[in-house]
Formats: sequence, C-alpha cells, structure tokens
Amino acid sequence: MIISVTLSKPNSNVEEELGKAFEKIKIKIENSARGTGYFAEMFTKTQVFHQHFTEAQLQDFLEKHAGKTFKNCVERSGTSEITIMASKKGKITRLERPLPQNQKENASSGSLKILPAAKQKNYLLSEGNPVPFLILLGLMTSDGKVIKSKYDKFRQINRFLEFIDDILPEVLNLKKNSGENENSPVRIADFGCGKSYLTFAVHYYLTQIKKIPCMIEGLDLKEDVIKYCNDITKKLDLKNLIFHTGNISDYSGKENPDIVITLHACDTATDFALKYAVERNAKAILSVPCCQHQVNQQLSKEKNFPKEFEALMEWGIIREKFSSLVTDALRGKWLENQNYKVQMLEFIDMEHTPKNILIRAVKNKNTDRKPEKNSPELLQALKISPEIWK
Repeated sequence: MIISVTLSKPNSNVEEELGKAFEKIKIKIENSARGTGYFAEMFTKTQVFHQHFTEAQLQDFLEKHAGKTFKNCVERSGTSEITIMASKKGKITRLERPLPQNQKENASSGSLKILPAAKQKNYLLSEGNPVPFLILLGLMTSDGKVIKSKYDKFRQINRFLEFIDDILPEVLNLKKNSGENENSPVRIADFGCGKSYLTFAVHYYLTQIKKIPCMIEGLDLKEDVIKYCNDITKKLDLKNLIFHTGNISDYSGKENPDIVITLHACDTATDFALKYAVERNAKAILSVPCCQHQVNQQLSKEKNFPKEFEALMEWGIIREKFSSLVTDALRGKWLENQNYKVQMLEFIDMEHTPKNILIRAVKNKNTDRKPEKNSPELLQALKISPEIWK
C-alpha cells in the first residue's frame, strides 16, 4: 500500500494538464471518518492547494502524471521506496529500494520529536520507521513520525510486544519438543480483540521483524469492530490474520493455539479464555483481566467473615478492588496447578484504567504433571465458590 508520494520537476505542460503551474505535489495517506484515503498538498510559487483522493483515484493520478507531467516521483510504501524518473528524451526509469529498518527523521509540529540515538528508546517498533497498520489506525504519520497525542498507545503497544518477545523462545522450543514441523506457524488466538491495536502489532512483529510465520485469529462480540478490523486487514493485504464475531464461552477453533491472548475480557469471560487455553494445551497465555463481578457479588452477600477480612468488606470500592485481586490470585494458582509457570506483571492499559495486571503463563516442559485442586484454603476462608473453578 502506498504511504506517501512526492512529485517534482514539472514539465512545461503542467498548467495545461492540471489547471495551475504546480511546482511540487506532496501526497500522504489519511484515515478519516470517510475511510482510508489520501491528502494532497499542491504547491505553486505563491500558493498551496489541497485535494483528496481515494486509493483508486490516486493510482489513476500517478499513472497519468508520474514521470510524465512531473519528471521525478518518489513513491513510498511501508517497506520500499520507488523512484520514477524521466530523462530529457522522455525515457522513464523506475528504481526500487527497500527502506532501512530504522530511519531517524526530524519531526514536524504536531508529531513527536525523534531524540538523538543516545537518548532514544529502543522500541521493538522503532520510531521514524513507517508502520502501515499504525498509520491506518492513526498513531503514526505517513513518514513514520509518532503522533504526539498517541504516544502513550505507541509505548504500550511496544510494551506488550516485549512480553511476547520474552516468551517466544520458550514457545518455539515447546513446539519443537512436541514434534511439530519447525516451519509450522505460531498459532495465536486473541479473545476480546476490540480494535486490535495489539493484534496487528503482534502480526507485524512476527512476520515483518522476526520473520516467523504465524496464524492469528481475533474474536470479539461487536460486529462493527470485527468489520473494521477485517477491512484494515484487507487494505493492508495481510495474510493469515482474520477476525470473527463470537463469544469466548462457546468458541471452538479448528486448530489448537500456541498462544492465547485475552485483554480486558469482562467478568468470567477471562476465565473462559483461560480454561480454553488450558484445555487446548496452549503453550503460553497473556491475559489482562477486566472487571470481576462474580466474587464481588458473593463477598457482598456474605455476613460472617473471619475478623481478618472484615475491614476489607466495609466499603464497596475496597471490596471491589480486593475481589479483583483475589480473583487474579486464584487464576494464577489455578494456572500453576495446570502445569504453567505464572508471572504477575504490570501492564498499563491503553485506556488508562486501574486494570493493569498482566498474567503471563508459559507451559512447563514436564507435561505429565496432573492438575491439582485450586487454593482450597483461600476459597474456604473467604467462603466463596466461583462457578468457573467448580
């Protein structure tokens, strides 16, 4: 997909062709309420004119004017730069070169300033390097500059990729030890994917940076969100990435996933996702739980608590936070009992809510261990009996 185009060195017939004596035209991709399109700045000596193009209109415009009305045209995608040049005799030459992985450019107003190399954060998705899905989702300009107001999301996407990167060697090793073909794709299921910033990021990171084949499925209840994600997938011509509308509790994929991602799946939806991952023998799980009502409701009805817990039950907001912590602790212990190594890590949510615990679980190599019962002492002490663990 074209990200940006610059046309320069006009021929003498430019005014006849375009109506004005344009000296240069700069065109950039834009993502607006109308959908994905292109915005052009068209410069004469004294004025600037603006025009919008659809993708098809841009292709027609370039076919007619690149190397013809304008002798020089530089067309840029997320991975390459194409230069179209015309000689004095009218011979058109087309040169293509791959873009370097990390490009450092000065930022314009409204975008984040790129720091010198010594001070710049070494992100997995580097600043200054155009990433097509980030451009379409409105986090980055067409020349790779992070939008200043979107920098938190950019940073959080990179943080999540660090979690993925940490577990990749173990996942690949577990696949190898299980007898799978070393060229088989890493299969990922993303439950409650939403607008899929992280889903697209994982797909891009694996395929474009790590060069690891993958198959990713996203699942969400909202039909409009799923349509939006599939539209972006189609626009970027992404392979082995698809989104479905559905409920986690009754989802049944054709292939067992190697990694299960579940971010902000409400209430017991997180538990259904964890249960699905365990039953399908997922090699790794990354889960950021959302609201948790079941334990909170049970605690609110219980009147005869041990004295040690009475103060925690006095105020609703404290009980709610305590319920979430109890639930996540039970989830962690349950996963350990299912033969997973479990870590509780801090992850800042993209919507800046207090739900910032990430449960990261990786399957132990010893697959013969039998599951154990889940933290009976804690369940008994609090007098709770969550349905999902019965």
